[in-house]
Amino acid sequence: MPRLTLTPPGDYDLARDVCSYGYFLLAPNRWHVEARTLTRVLSLPRGPVGVAISQPKGKALSVWLSHTLDTTNRAAAIIQLTRMLRLDDDEATIAEFHRVDPRFAASGRGRLFRSPTLFEDVIKTVTSCNVTWPSTVQMNLRLSDVLGHRIDAEPARIKGAKAPPSSSAFPLAATIARTRPQTLRARCRVGYRDRRIVELARLFRTPPKKGGIDTVFLEDPATPDDAVFDALVELPGIGPYAAANIMQLMGRYARLPLDTESVRHGRTLLGYKGSSAQVMKRLDEHYAPFGRHAFRSYWFELWEFYERKHGPAWGWERDSTGKMFTAALLNKA
Repeated sequence: MPRLTLTPPGDYDLARDVCSYGYFLLAPNRWHVEARTLTRVLSLPRGPVGVAISQPKGKALSVWLSHTLDTTNRAAAIIQLTRMLRLDDDEATIAEFHRVDPRFAASGRGRLFRSPTLFEDVIKTVTSCNVTWPSTVQMNLRLSDVLGHRIDAEPARIKGAKAPPSSSAFPLAATIARTRPQTLRARCRVGYRDRRIVELARLFRTPPKKGGIDTVFLEDPATPDDAVFDALVELPGIGPYAAANIMQLMGRYARLPLDTESVRHGRTLLGYKGSSAQVMKRLDEHYAPFGRHAFRSYWFELWEFYERKHGPAWGWERDSTGKMFTAALLNKA
């Protein structure tokens, strides 16, 4: 069976660094608890490929493939895997975060899982706004199953897997762009987001000179945060919360995406009182000293709260605990 070997940063831990943000629970991602292996399908220029990613003894990552890749697809796969796994967050960056917030030095936390592409992160953010987490899980599962490219071969047999590796990729922007909004609503259960998702897909498919999304501008580290935020909030379905969340997925952690879960965190763990707006203002002030690592500090504080409820995230099954990791749902467990 064909395989890629990736050399991660020296402090990289697959289980900790994959199971660090809720998107690891969203299709087509599937984390296999017993095997500590992540499987999914990647969409590449010359067709999809199934991958199974593990970290055997030692530090190298083994990426088993459903089939052999040509040079073009191999290069694209490495780019997507590097983005998704945050392999470009080097040890120096994580050490800087630990100097700013020593609470997470012992655990080594610092990297946050994300999608292989900016497009997937944007759509997943849209599906996570103004909705319960189980609905977000369902929307992404339906998007992948209904519109994603399918493969027949599995990359590897996963020991202890409660379900086979996903055989569908996340849908491409080109696929969604030519899909009727009514189809998204009826078959993918995205509700009022149907038209906005199609509009976003079309903007990703349109060249910047013709009014499309300029991904190079957005992802260029030299572009100021304020300019990225202003560009994002101009997009259909992207408000201030969604824009801030997309920014942290892009590695821009200075701005906090605050929502009702943040307000709960401020009130129950930090003891803040007042209206939601007042609590959010205090949260911004509280995490401001962490500077460009503010979201990391906020998120891992929140993530540790979730893990105190149901154990380490690498032990969460997507179809059980993984469907209810927000506080409101965990409190009902």
